[in-house]
Amino acid sequence: MVELGRRMGWRRGWAALLGGWLALAGAGPGWGAPPVSLAKVYEEGRDPTGYWVSEKLDGVRGYWDGSRLLTRAGNPLAAPPWFTAGWPGEPMEGELWVGRGRFEETVAIVRAQTPDDQGWRRVRFMLFDLPAHPGPFTERLAALRAVAARIEQPWVQVVPQVPATSAQDLRTRLGQVVRAGGEGLMLHRGDALYRAGRSDDLLKYKPYLDGEARVVAHLPGQGRHAGRLGALQVETEDGRRFRLGSGFSDQVRRDPPPLGAWVTYRYKALSAKGIPRFASYWRVRVDREAPPPPAPPQP
Repeated sequence: MVELGRRMGWRRGWAALLGGWLALAGAGPGWGAPPVSLAKVYEEGRDPTGYWVSEKLDGVRGYWDGSRLLTRAGNPLAAPPWFTAGWPGEPMEGELWVGRGRFEETVAIVRAQTPDDQGWRRVRFMLFDLPAHPGPFTERLAALRAVAARIEQPWVQVVPQVPATSAQDLRTRLGQVVRAGGEGLMLHRGDALYRAGRSDDLLKYKPYLDGEARVVAHLPGQGRHAGRLGALQVETEDGRRFRLGSGFSDQVRRDPPPLGAWVTYRYKALSAKGIPRFASYWRVRVDREAPPPPAPPQP
């Protein structure tokens, strides 16, 4: 397996990138992941009345804590000073986004330790919530639009939101977004206060199911994949282990995500034991990297 790792070169590739994330982390005490809201899956046919609907943008989740731009895991992003100049001292949550189908480009720009000025000029911070606002989402949305208007920067925009009317309308919207190259829809419950964690206040609606798991082993390939990655053994947060053996590009088979990395996978359904059926690799989940430990107290 060591020889396989050498031939794949992942020590020089993904491991170096993850090390770069950790190298960014010496910025100060109290480090940790921000308390963000997480989405459950929308159940097909459920009445969506009372929710606001928006496109699920295929980017990197960003959290402005009032002074720093962070990933979902609490790691700092090295944005150019002009990008965040004039932003308010209150938290804002959104998606760092370049455009549909350009996830890899977005990741390459925002996770670079030395900011690429020209690259960041292609990035938009698409706002979708104000975590510290005390009101329900409908009020937060109005306040968010006012905040964006005060910032008055073309790269800071509010994700378009429309009221949901029916399950059929939602299916129609999903089809339109997917045909245009989008990923899916998000639903925010209009009367819900902001709360961290996973709940029905926030739902995602896609034409497939997906999940996240941590890489625990590289399994060698056979036949035409001899000497390269054959499959990833992964483990979910609740301890379910299974293999991802498809969905890999040739580049990923040569340079797979390192042990400990979080990846997103797609699947059709769950087995009776809760194991994803027909699961395939999708991509590395860069904003799930473990946050660095808090800095030691100053003497």
